[in-house]
Amino acid sequence: MVFQLLQRSSVRAVQQFGKTRWINTSVMALQDYRIETDTFGELKVPSDKYYGAQTMRSQINFPIGGPTERMPKPVVQAMGILKKAAAEVNKEFGLDPKISDAISKAADDVISGKLYDDHFPLVIWQTGSGTQSNMNVNEVISNRAIELLGGKLGSKDPVHPNDHVNKSQSSNDTFPTAIHISVALELNNNLKPAIKILHDALKAKSDEFKDIIKIGRTHTMDAVPLTLGQEFSGYAQQMAYALDRIDACLPRVYELALGGTAVGTGLNTRIGFAEKCAAKIAQLTGLPFVTAPNKFEALAARDAMVEVHGVLNTIAVSLMKIANDIRFLGSGPRCGLGELMLPENEPGSSIMPGKVNPTQCESMTMVAAQVMGNQVAVTVGGSNGHFELNVFKPLVVSNVLRSIRLLSDGSRTFTANCVQGIQANRDRINKIMNESLMLVTALNPHIGYDKAAKIAKTAHKNGTTLKEEAIKLGYLTEEQFAQWVRPQDMLGPK
Repeated sequence: MVFQLLQRSSVRAVQQFGKTRWINTSVMALQDYRIETDTFGELKVPSDKYYGAQTMRSQINFPIGGPTERMPKPVVQAMGILKKAAAEVNKEFGLDPKISDAISKAADDVISGKLYDDHFPLVIWQTGSGTQSNMNVNEVISNRAIELLGGKLGSKDPVHPNDHVNKSQSSNDTFPTAIHISVALELNNNLKPAIKILHDALKAKSDEFKDIIKIGRTHTMDAVPLTLGQEFSGYAQQMAYALDRIDACLPRVYELALGGTAVGTGLNTRIGFAEKCAAKIAQLTGLPFVTAPNKFEALAARDAMVEVHGVLNTIAVSLMKIANDIRFLGSGPRCGLGELMLPENEPGSSIMPGKVNPTQCESMTMVAAQVMGNQVAVTVGGSNGHFELNVFKPLVVSNVLRSIRLLSDGSRTFTANCVQGIQANRDRINKIMNESLMLVTALNPHIGYDKAAKIAKTAHKNGTTLKEEAIKLGYLTEEQFAQWVRPQDMLGPK
């Protein structure tokens, strides 16, 4: 029965996919619509939508993935920012102020995000240049501006999506500009604050645990002592470096392709347009955007995004290590390492009563794994810049933005629901440390490596202590052992 239901569901999905073209057009007969045109002809467009024929045609041609695969909201908002900037600069170069001001006001509605849900339906999986999404924005701003001016939606009068909204622009320079704007905003406003919160929490734990001496581990095996604070200081430093890495990649992100138009030559723009637009975008965002010094690189390559995601991948690697360490140190409560007591946030098992799991660590490591997977997609996409244009741009930006969002949300959640509530299990830490055979390392300067090794191996074989075997072997006295094997003296250089 279950198999039959699943089979029917699959058949329906195939049937629906096959009818997608019909659904997108013929269903208009069941609702109000208007006729809009592009260079391919007429199309019916829902009368309550600001988008036009090219957006409608893209929905017909690319029914891939559904709503979860839509062009990311930050990209659409960034397109609104650059369209507003271009309209204001074009006014300086002679565009009718009435049209420019209407475009600018309509762009504000795109920037605010309030039009995203209803008027930007296109998915990532479209033309690799992002042309349909550029036209989606052009059409929405055009029709909204027409509405503001009292005109008729779809008339392209008095505001034309290409001639006015897209004036002095090409999809080939607007979409990479939107990529850089959206990524710069997300790095500065989302990821950096989240990493800072996590860094500060780890630093606070490092300070809190600075006097707790524990055994270290290398190769997952017993090693010499360090403090729990020292161990956590390493985690805090990883996050400090994460912030440094973000700052180091940002200068390339602040370089904008706008003004390069189709292939980087700047055809159909005015001298100074690129520089003025970058300055206007910097003013609108509060970030130090500049025009790219070489528009050919800015259009043909996505190296800056590959660099950004390399930073994100490094942060994911750091977080994977930190989260794994914390969950292993908190393993137990009775049969694991048990050096840390992690916050208990929810029941851990549907069958084992009372079980609580390190779920925040598990969530964080899954986030890290997903970011590492996204790294592959961004690398492949970035490497496919053929001749004058990279045509994997929607793929690249969607993965970069998804990684930023995952790392940002994951870091905040991990901080609030795990790191801030971590406690040290002092009794367990002391017990494990005092049982460790690697405290014998302190004897190396006094009796030599070979004799110290024999003490450790003999104690391990016999199940005795280091002190018992050291005295039995005649290598030192009880007083000497007490003087030389002191964990508190093994925490740094002499």
